[in-house]
Amino acid sequence: MRFIAIFLLISGGGLGARAALPAQEPPAVQEPAKPSPPPAPETEQVQEPQPPAPQPVTQLSVAGSMEPAQVKELLHRVWLAEYRVNDLLTDLHPERWKVSPEAGEDFNKLLEKLRNEVATLEQWRGQFENRAESSYLGFETYAGVGAVLPELDSMARSISKNENSSLAAQYIQAESQLFELQQALHPYLSILLRAPDETLVATQNNLAKCQTELGFAVRPSVEPATPMKNVLPRFKGRPRGLRAHPNASKAGTEGAAVDKPKP
Repeated sequence: MRFIAIFLLISGGGLGARAALPAQEPPAVQEPAKPSPPPAPETEQVQEPQPPAPQPVTQLSVAGSMEPAQVKELLHRVWLAEYRVNDLLTDLHPERWKVSPEAGEDFNKLLEKLRNEVATLEQWRGQFENRAESSYLGFETYAGVGAVLPELDSMARSISKNENSSLAAQYIQAESQLFELQQALHPYLSILLRAPDETLVATQNNLAKCQTELGFAVRPSVEPATPMKNVLPRFKGRPRGLRAHPNASKAGTEGAAVDKPKP
């Protein structure tokens, strides 16, 4: 009996436990996942070529080019050479020379000409210093130095012959200094004179090119010439005859009547 009771207790407890458990819902049926569409192929983006960035303008150094400060410094050295020449002219004493009156007169003319050439050079030099971009003033300054050089050479020869060689050497030194300054100024003047010439040549070439292109562009629109028919011209005017005198026709008629033989 004891075993039967134990069995019943165990059986009753298991049923109670099952009754106490909540009813579980059947698992929901999951629908099969739809296949995801394949990714769209990537299109290659073609970038339009961009115009190259403008290159910075670089100024090329031209042989002989000078800055305004350098030009003024060179012209100041020319002024110092002029001052040196004028200073040397004050040391001359031609009245002490034992020369003929003719030779003394020639030397005075040479001395006056040298002073005038130095004064003219200073005028052009001063203007060129204020306007260093002027090719005209630069040329006149260059030519002014060239006019002073032979006068200094002649002066040095006369002084060496009639006074002393030491003073003549100082004139030769001043001549050499001016010559070196003139040669230093030459490349800069070449640049000033070359720029207008190149501009003129470029303008002429552009004009010739424009004329040629315009001729080819206008040629298709020009109508060909229409040939004209050959016709005999009709002259409208007085008939040919005696036009010298209004009575000439009458005189001729009377003469013909007189000369006509009688029947």
